[in-house]
Amino acid sequence: MTITVHHLNNSRSQRILWLLEELGADYEIEHYQRDAETNLAPPELKNAHPLGKSPLIMDNGMRVAESGAIIQYLCERHGGDSWLPAAGTEDHVRHLEWMQFGESSFFVPVMLKLYTARLGEAAALLAPRIDEQLQAHVEFAENAISDDLHFVGNDWSAADVMMSFPAEIAVMQGYAPKTPKLARFVEAIHSRPAWKRARERGGPYFVW
Repeated sequence: MTITVHHLNNSRSQRILWLLEELGADYEIEHYQRDAETNLAPPELKNAHPLGKSPLIMDNGMRVAESGAIIQYLCERHGGDSWLPAAGTEDHVRHLEWMQFGESSFFVPVMLKLYTARLGEAAALLAPRIDEQLQAHVEFAENAISDDLHFVGNDWSAADVMMSFPAEIAVMQGYAPKTPKLARFVEAIHSRPAWKRARERGGPYFVW
């Protein structure tokens, strides 16, 4: 059966579309648009997930939410073995670390910066600490990615898919001059035919 992706524009679900294109999987998209003023997901998304979460996929009756779980699931169930390091290897451990980092450690300062930006001067005391933490996490990723632009091993992996969105955030936040490898990583992803196909199917995505 065809996989259905509940896809919110300008969101982390873009990397799910990219992975599906890389795997050559058959999928269809249920599109959702953010509110033009609040940038929040529409209430209709709660019909698919009680928390209004995206990305979300449906596959043969199986509902899978959370980016890391979806990426792992698709690689295991839809021909992505080469995108997952072998269990028991050091690369597998590194893979697990980056799959967690991309949605946990990295996104704490990102979300704090996003929410406190709406507070104006009321967030002035918090802003320096948030900016310091965001920069630290961006620099950590820059120092960890290899010279051939992979987070695990020497070829494209699920960890790269997970880290694509944090890397895009880093570039959008103006870190590219200080993080040239992450900037090149984003360029390399966006030049891949599979990413271009996903971008075409997914619709407008940030400034890309």
